[in-house]
Order: sequence, then C-alpha cells, then structure tokens
Amino acid sequence: MLRESRRQKAGGRGIKGSTQNLDWLATIIVWTTAALVTAIFLWILSDILWHGMGNLSWQFLTTEPENAGREGGIAPILVSTILIMGVCMLVSIPIGVGTAVLLAEFTPTDSLFASLVRRSLDVLAGVPSIVFGLFGNVFFCKVLGLGFSILSGGLTLACMVLPILIRSTEEGFRAVPKDYRLGAAALGFSRTTTLFQLLLPAAVPGLIVGLVLGIGRAIAETAALIFTSGYVDRMPESLLDSGRALSIHIFDLSMNVSGGDANAYASASILLLLLLSINGTAAWIAENWLQRRIIT
Repeated sequence: MLRESRRQKAGGRGIKGSTQNLDWLATIIVWTTAALVTAIFLWILSDILWHGMGNLSWQFLTTEPENAGREGGIAPILVSTILIMGVCMLVSIPIGVGTAVLLAEFTPTDSLFASLVRRSLDVLAGVPSIVFGLFGNVFFCKVLGLGFSILSGGLTLACMVLPILIRSTEEGFRAVPKDYRLGAAALGFSRTTTLFQLLLPAAVPGLIVGLVLGIGRAIAETAALIFTSGYVDRMPESLLDSGRALSIHIFDLSMNVSGGDANAYASASILLLLLLSINGTAAWIAENWLQRRIIT
C-alpha cells in the first residue's frame, strides 16, 4: 500500500510537472510571436516615418501636387480620401449594425436564412479587392451612372467593409449575457428599449473592432479605387467628381513617377497618422458614449 501511494504521488508530480512545462512553452511561444509582430510593425513604421517626416510641412498639406506629384503637396488628395472614407462609413455603419441586430436578436441561430447570410458574409470577407473594384466599376459607375467619382469609390469600399463590420458586431451582441435580456424582459422593457439602452452599449467593443478592421482595410485600399474613384489629383467640388485617394497617390509616385519616392514616403506618413487618428477617435467616442449610457 505504501509503495502504491508513493507511486501515485510520483505520477501526480510527473503529470503536474509536464503540465507546467507545457504552460511555460505556450507562454514563451505567445510572447515571442507578439514581440516578433510588434518588432516588424515598429520597423515598418520607423522606416516610413524616418523617410517621410522630413518632407512634411503645412505647405505639403495645403498645396496641390505639381510635376506629376514630385513637387507640391497633397491637399486635394487628402480631401478626396476623407470624402471617400466619409461616404464609406456613413453607408456601412447603419447597414452593418442593422444587419448584425437582425442576425443576433431577431433571427434564430439555426435558421436557414441566418446560415446563408453568415456564409455569404464569410465568403465576401475573403474576396480580393480587385473583384470589388470591378463590381463597383460595373454597378456604381456604369449601371447607376455615377461614373468615376468619390461616391462610387465610397460605396465600393462600403461593400468591402460590410462583411467584417457585420460579423464583428454580431459577435459583440452574442457576447452579451442572456441574463441582460431576461432581466430587461422581467422589468417590462420593450425589445426596442432593451436593444438601445442595454444591448447596444454592451456590444460597442465588437462594433469598434469591426470599425477598426474595416477602416484599416478601406483607407489603404488601392485596387478597388482605381476602377471607381479614379486618378484625378485636382480638388473635388462634389461627391460626383473624380478624386485620387492617398493609397493611389502613394502607388503612383512609387511605381510610375521617377523621383517621387520622397513625396511617396511623406504621403505614406500622412496615411498612417490619419489611420491612427481615426481609430483613436472612434475608440474615444465609443468609450465616452458607453460611459454616458451606463451612468444614465
């Protein structure tokens, strides 16, 4: 009996030791991967800022490009980029949140309709951007008669952003505990009140994740905008005018214009700063809105 108990204790210690070793190995792998990804990001960021920050100035932001972009600034290109992103967000956010609410709150999880919509969204999320560009060129530019315009580019980017935004927002709603819904029903709240006063604030983190991923994909998009918003680098007067986005401007300077690397790096720096500011502003607005909803 004594020998058996000793063997059991030794076996238990061995299992515990092997489990701890596996935990340490998993921890090392996770931290190494995170450090590697961070290092690559910092390397790319530092390289762009190192070559681009020296060319940044107020004049660069407020003047029009000259000599095929080798000289001058990016004022009309910056305005076109902001307008394209504005159209994209104004169209994609209401449709994305509404579809996520429909799938998460008003449609049974195992229904055929919900399954088909989710599978379609998953497929669309993996479609190459050039396909969206060709679709936007045919449907928005030709069928709807919008031509090469900021509106066509923004609507095309909205189609690209929607799958990511809908799926992340839906997961945010599904992450809300069912006790919230049961408690609201017990208190006599209507479904609309429960949705806007309780579920939507709780699902804000999922919405922010979708926005950040969607904005990150849309603002750096090139292939889709070449076929929809166009190459024109003049100041747009309306949403129906053609406009060159920052990503297209960077591509053109680095690939088609000899001697345009300096302004390409400066434009890339502005693109990174714009992306960081948009993401930070979205997170700040969501956090403050969530705090106000909880307090009230």
